[in-house]
Amino acid sequence: MSKADLTKKAQEVAAMFDGVAKNYDKANDLLSFGSARIWRKQVAKLVNPQSGQTILDLAAGTGASSVAFLKPGVKVVAADFSNGMLEEGRRRHPEIEFVFADATSLPFQDAEFDTVTISFGLRNVENTELALSEMLRVLKPGGKLVVCEFSAIPNKFLHSLYRFYLKNLLPRISALVSKTPEAYSYLAESIDAWPKQAELAKLIEKAGYQSVVFRNQTLGIVAIHTGYKPQKAN
Repeated sequence: MSKADLTKKAQEVAAMFDGVAKNYDKANDLLSFGSARIWRKQVAKLVNPQSGQTILDLAAGTGASSVAFLKPGVKVVAADFSNGMLEEGRRRHPEIEFVFADATSLPFQDAEFDTVTISFGLRNVENTELALSEMLRVLKPGGKLVVCEFSAIPNKFLHSLYRFYLKNLLPRISALVSKTPEAYSYLAESIDAWPKQAELAKLIEKAGYQSVVFRNQTLGIVAIHTGYKPQKAN
């Protein structure tokens, strides 16, 4: 898989991630110049896990994001559609429950989770609207959605520099640190095809979430969107 658009096939994307599982987290830290760790911390802060809660971490990969939610009395379920990622995650973090799951057809009951979060995975699903609807379904009334995704830098000059990095430098660097550099070419292409911050916020609202806001991270390279499932009517 070399080209990215918003009609990507789940099996193709999953196979691509199977091939990068072992070195994925190290490569991400290097290619993001350490920012990936900062973004994970911000997500954990917004998720704010509390004792008695059950948290679903979608597109969890090897569990690097899920570990931050492990607090006393908190149940964390790490889900992904790449078996390679899940196998590596189970090896690294036996204390976490890993589940194979397609975000567009989640294998969970209605109203099962207090929080659903997905980091750098919503771009990779075949149907964004259906995935958001499924996340809403498995959330408890009043439950929280946290979406961390690559976005668009508002400053035009900086945005141009960033796009140059993605299209010209990232592929070359990834060829040095990864055996499957095409995965990072896909990354650059999928970021270009992805809706901007306000557009994604509208998609989340359209799916049925309330109080949707976003927070830019690292000048807008990444944005974290949050929203809530409406409470049941009295």
